Amino acid sequence: MNSALLVEKVGEEHEESLGEYIIHHLQDSHEWNLFGYHIQLPTFTPVQIFGISVDFSITLHVLMMWFASLFLILMFWLTFREKEGKRTPLKVALESVYLFIRDEISIPNLGPNHGVSMSPFLATIFLFILTCNLMGLIPLFSTATGNIGVTASLAIITFFMIQGMGIKKRGLLGYLRTLVPHGVPIFLYPILIPIEILGLFTKPFALAMRLFANMLAGHTVIYALLGLIIVLGSLFISPVSIIFALFINLLELLVALLQAYIFTMLSAVFIGMAVIGEH
Repeated sequence: MNSALLVEKVGEEHEESLGEYIIHHLQDSHEWNLFGYHIQLPTFTPVQIFGISVDFSITLHVLMMWFASLFLILMFWLTFREKEGKRTPLKVALESVYLFIRDEISIPNLGPNHGVSMSPFLATIFLFILTCNLMGLIPLFSTATGNIGVTASLAIITFFMIQGMGIKKRGLLGYLRTLVPHGVPIFLYPILIPIEILGLFTKPFALAMRLFANMLAGHTVIYALLGLIIVLGSLFISPVSIIFALFINLLELLVALLQAYIFTMLSAVFIGMAVIGEH
């Protein structure tokens, strides 16, 4: 390990362009700027696994995901540790979220049996993405879902869940048969099969890119508006930039909830296609 949690006071300021300012605040890093201090996160020497260099260093977005996971675990444990405890507002709210995902997302897309069994997975995906999205609106934190690596990892988990549920329901050969619509002439198989196989990968790709792009776009606009104050160096532009940035920030609250819902809904739809069939 090269360094671990070394705290250093922010020193001399240096001039930077608006683009550099935005990238600096959006990109992942090995530092956490906390109350004017740079906290250096642990870095490790990459490890070779089957010829592939894997870096286990702790980055800011990894830290944000740990915080989100710990927050959700503690919240649910403290809320539901007593099965017969009194019904607090938080318990009612969490139960309502789970029931909404089960009754309005999971069961309609996967059917009663698979819908109930897949509800914990879909609820976990929804709450984790929502927590990461909302954390990005807090000045001290960063948006982990604004990292393509994070959204791609979530999409890969969904991809394996899609294939696993399809194979579990139909068997390997039965699942492969669903790649081609019934009644299609055999001479079209060489064209349709590659297209359908490509479609298996475009679904998680669309999930990853949609979440990544939407979460990155809003924060880019906010930092661009605030960066105008630095670039123009005028007090007259400050009220306009701050008002518009505040509006976009409030809009981001809706986007955070909406993107978590869309990712969960599309995951349920894609899993339902594999289980029930789309043809």
